[in-house]
Amino acid sequence: MTQKNSTSRPEEWLANLTQLGDLARVRLLRLLEQTELGVGELATAAQLPQSTVSRHLKALHDHGWILKRSEGTASLYRLDEKSLDPDFHGLWKTTRNRLASSPIFADDATRLKEVLGSRRTDSRAFFGRIGGEWHEIRHELFGTGFGAEAMLGFLNPSWVVADLGCGTGDAAERLAPVVAEVVAVDREAAMLDASRKRLREFNNIRYVQGDLMDLPLESGSIDAATMMLVLHHLREPANALAEASRVLRPGGVMLVVDMVAHDRETYRHTMGHEHLGFEESKMRSMGGDTGFDQVTWRRLRPMALGKGPGLFAAAFFKGH
Repeated sequence: MTQKNSTSRPEEWLANLTQLGDLARVRLLRLLEQTELGVGELATAAQLPQSTVSRHLKALHDHGWILKRSEGTASLYRLDEKSLDPDFHGLWKTTRNRLASSPIFADDATRLKEVLGSRRTDSRAFFGRIGGEWHEIRHELFGTGFGAEAMLGFLNPSWVVADLGCGTGDAAERLAPVVAEVVAVDREAAMLDASRKRLREFNNIRYVQGDLMDLPLESGSIDAATMMLVLHHLREPANALAEASRVLRPGGVMLVVDMVAHDRETYRHTMGHEHLGFEESKMRSMGGDTGFDQVTWRRLRPMALGKGPGLFAAAFFKGH
């Protein structure tokens, strides 16, 4: 089936053209050119309310940008470049190429993989069918967070771990049950007080007020360290990595979780971010310059309800 042809009437052509002036609609089109999707799947992949997605899909369909078909009671949508009006095809190709480097499209693509992976497997494949059913049953019975919690058991129970920039103690709360001691460090006394109050059940958390650029800890006194969503707040992140390297024992490791490079410039003003995320190459370069022998980096799987940029986990290993 061929899409609507472009019209010679100026007002209709301009109405069609304005559909590409909304970033949300461009994101939906980018997803729909990759595969056929339903409203709910698009809402999850793009992290938009279903009502918003439905409104955009109606406009895109009405103006001839996408195809729609019904499967039972569900409506499925796709962008078929071969069926697009030639003028539309040229506009879409130019728009897609101009925006391809935006981090938001990479996040959408990652979430799309999760959406497609969660679809039921082919019912004719016995083991695939059972596996899919068990996956849903397990989540219904036990939730989804127990795996990551259980894997903390891999940590050496004799370790002293520093939670650098601890805030209200989210990481310290996870670490305290599985290691010998957690050293919670933060510059702000109010944060440390809030963490003490919230985590008063633990007697193996030591609270230290101090600057990450000049840690009040002895050299080689820590087995492992973590910085959770801290580095982008620091004007000189390499200095903080160097200080972490100093306080780590030989063979120690530090885990940094932070945002991948993004273009949300407003974060500088609304939340005081010094950096708009970090490229993998930047993290590896800083690691090598600050005393670490090896750096690993991986992009974390996005959470369906998360609204922020994508995250990465980088591990910095100090030599023996």
